[in-house]
Amino acid sequence: MSQAEGNQPAPSPVEGFKAASNGLRGTIIQTLVSGNDHFEEADKQLLKFHGTYQQENRDARKSRSTEGVGGKAYSFMIRARIPAGILTADQWIALDDLATKYAGNTVRLTSRQSIQYHGVVMGDLRETIAGMNGCLLSTLSACGDVNRNVMACPAPDFTKPARKAMQEDAHAIAMHLAPKSSAYHEIWVDGVKQPTGVEEPEDPIYGKLYLPRKFKTAFGLPEDNCVDIHAQCLGFLAIVEDGKHVGYNVLVGGGQGMTHGRANTFPHISKAMCFITRDQVCAAGEAVIKLYRDHGNRSDRKRARIKYLVADWGVEKFREELAKYLPFPLVLPKPVEVSGIDLHLGWNAQGNGKFWYGLSIENGRVKDEGTFRLRAAIRKIVEDLGCEIRLTPMQDILFCNLPESALSRIIDILNSHGVTLPEQRLPVRKLSLACPAIPTCSLAICESERALPALIDQLEVVMRDLGLEEEEFGVRMTGCPNGCVRPYQSEVGLVGRSGDKYVVFVGGQKKGNRLNFVGKDLVPRTEIANTLKPLLAKFKADRAPGENFGDYCQRIGPEACKAVMA
Repeated sequence: MSQAEGNQPAPSPVEGFKAASNGLRGTIIQTLVSGNDHFEEADKQLLKFHGTYQQENRDARKSRSTEGVGGKAYSFMIRARIPAGILTADQWIALDDLATKYAGNTVRLTSRQSIQYHGVVMGDLRETIAGMNGCLLSTLSACGDVNRNVMACPAPDFTKPARKAMQEDAHAIAMHLAPKSSAYHEIWVDGVKQPTGVEEPEDPIYGKLYLPRKFKTAFGLPEDNCVDIHAQCLGFLAIVEDGKHVGYNVLVGGGQGMTHGRANTFPHISKAMCFITRDQVCAAGEAVIKLYRDHGNRSDRKRARIKYLVADWGVEKFREELAKYLPFPLVLPKPVEVSGIDLHLGWNAQGNGKFWYGLSIENGRVKDEGTFRLRAAIRKIVEDLGCEIRLTPMQDILFCNLPESALSRIIDILNSHGVTLPEQRLPVRKLSLACPAIPTCSLAICESERALPALIDQLEVVMRDLGLEEEEFGVRMTGCPNGCVRPYQSEVGLVGRSGDKYVVFVGGQKKGNRLNFVGKDLVPRTEIANTLKPLLAKFKADRAPGENFGDYCQRIGPEACKAVMA
């Protein structure tokens, strides 16, 4: 229906690219063999469904111009689909080998329990994705307007059966909601072109146009919200009664992205819509997806996330509409709220005679640099102990299924490779997150991953001076307002604003059940620690017994916080 015929806004160009793609094929395979170093706009959008983003090395712009090369230094980010972040030892080694061959000797752990490579060039794109498939992983639906990597608390804690159930259910719904197009294997695995004139059938869940925007799903526990369940489009909050995992509350409408200067875009906390039993997980997920598919905004991609349906309709109307899509009666949610978070670091008993060791990875970047040889240390541990790897939502690594004797070996390896142990880091560093931002992300306004470590150094000095070094609060930094590491829920959120200046948000909480608020805008990066210092000092002097920093900021309110930080 045209805009004139239906008095509706015209669909965004991306909707046209999807409609004409023949099941996400476009002309991707033709471009791969053309000798070009990049894709044109339509295929660039379709690539996301296949798990890769076309990017540019922004650091190379000046040098290329000076050298008279001209043009952009194109490369690709590739992301894996790893439900609940669970990998075998062999898979980690294979991924590490691919990083050596194609990705500049680094692996990046994401805040959605996945890994991604940066800097892969066009000539290596197919080989890298095929290599990931060769170790029984996939990149399909790691990006794009579909359900992305499904998160779940990764801890292998056999004393709490709900954890294992959540991990199994995360895998089940990830497979159920994966796009069914055969284009992925044609292009990246088989390397063949579909015969001319053959049309791909519409996807049975997504239809021809897939979703209006990206969609994110997670499973969490009330006492351990390590997945930030309220930041997810779709959340399954485990309900345990009398020690038995009876099902999930279904939460809908979380999301972090916003746009500076557009008041009708905003982060949003998900709302509890209904209760389901475990056997209803896939059907409930499909129902929410189909509702979003049919009612989401397809004209304005900045307002297309499912959170805007929940915000605009309200909970009751959303429930009424959801009931039409569910193949079973809608049952109201249980009165359960999130109450805590666990980072799962250090040495822990699994409850089955085995142990896991959680290692804190700053900003998720796994590389070797000088005497700091993190990547080599992880490889050595995995090779020596043959342990399962689990990736956490905090960009950390768990080495799992270990004998008790493994602890001393792990410590020896980490020490000999110059890697800091979790207990040697202050809480503010362990609880902090950063997105990659510059130089690879085209959306980044400011630095993030490369800037946060030095900022934490400065903030640790401030906190030691105030006697707050053991205070548990996190700093989450993003190079743009899309909020990929969920900065709008943390005690301190730093969001790229302009050049080297940031919006400083305060008043969130590490358990992730509320949004923070603006404390000060346009703060130069070099002034962030000093800007926070007077507020931290006031917190130290005026806090109530047991009160944390985020709760204190909420208690005194935005205006008081702004006055202190002015």
